[in-house]
Amino acid sequence: MRIAMISEHASPLAVLGTIDAGGQNTHVAALAQALGARGHDVRVYTRRDAVELPERVAFAANVEVAHVPAGPARPVPKDELRPFMEPLGDWLASRWQAEGWIPDIIHAHFWMSGVAALRAADPWRLPVVQTFHALGVVKRRHQGAADTSPPERLNDERMLCQRLTGVVAQCRDEIRELRRLELAPEKVTLIPSGVDLVRFQSTGPAAPRSQRRRVIAVGRLVERKGHADLIRAMCRVPDAECVIIGGPVLAELDDDPVARELRALATQLGLADRVRLTGQIPAEQMPHWYRSADVLVCPPWYEPFGLTPLEAMACGLPVVATAVGGHTDTVAPGITGDLVPARDPDALGRTIQDLLSDGVRHRAYSRASLRRVRTRYGWDHCATRMESMYRRIAAHTLTEVTA
Repeated sequence: MRIAMISEHASPLAVLGTIDAGGQNTHVAALAQALGARGHDVRVYTRRDAVELPERVAFAANVEVAHVPAGPARPVPKDELRPFMEPLGDWLASRWQAEGWIPDIIHAHFWMSGVAALRAADPWRLPVVQTFHALGVVKRRHQGAADTSPPERLNDERMLCQRLTGVVAQCRDEIRELRRLELAPEKVTLIPSGVDLVRFQSTGPAAPRSQRRRVIAVGRLVERKGHADLIRAMCRVPDAECVIIGGPVLAELDDDPVARELRALATQLGLADRVRLTGQIPAEQMPHWYRSADVLVCPPWYEPFGLTPLEAMACGLPVVATAVGGHTDTVAPGITGDLVPARDPDALGRTIQDLLSDGVRHRAYSRASLRRVRTRYGWDHCATRMESMYRRIAAHTLTEVTA
């Protein structure tokens, strides 16, 4: 199949950990690579955000990344990209026409990509499937006035639910939210994100550590990720260190306002010697850090899916996470880890301490984590399900067009 993926702000080539680069970038990169390995012709379209970027980059077998001239060729916060989506869609339609490369299916990632995808698909009535990765209504619910999404987002997402050919939901919680947006049930397919089981393994080098037990958290340095709640929770976890990975590189952490706030909080609570911010870590080194830890803690206030639990589980690490979004699917409470209420540092601290104090349960969680992720969340498994959905939707669309 010819598969066009649109990921307007989240390039598979981006460096992870910066403000607008995270799980979506990883998801798009891994899915495209897995589909390419199955023989599909995959082209990933993302916005050109630097003048020096080449028009096309060979990314993996049968996969290329194309940089689309939509808006200025410089970094622009994703919440300011909405005006460029119709031009992005027009450019795609024009380029496909000129090249004679018409996709069998378009897969849009994030709501703005969906707007561009529908525009590009219109001349040929091509099927468009969407992975939202996050929903504006959920972000607004949790962030209120602090939500920086453009005003069009909520209406655009409702429009997309009416016009899209199909939607890929990553977890059951997202399906419930989509139903509230009046998405027809027959349009939804549940396909969770996957994890690279070659890169993330339980055996291999581990990052250096002290004699203290190690609690690790991985995520961008934004308030909703709950890092401050984790630092407060460490008051209930004596003799353990907390390592927070994410944000800018270490040399630039002093200039990051959230990093400064987290360090100040640790000092205020008397935890400065037990809380460490590493900044951005190269992707190839992340398995080393997971393997160096005793438990991964994922404390966000809300999380559309969350890839870090899968990465940690693939490295044999138990997970303590807030009971939000995709965590309620990926973490099996009492089997692979524990779930706690969001924004409750006391409950979080007690749960971490209880797990670290119970060696038998910790080892059982570790073994179960490995089994769960290997049988359910490998990218090949994900790509197989995605391929099946693509073929079903493309065949149905072709029937409708020729009828």
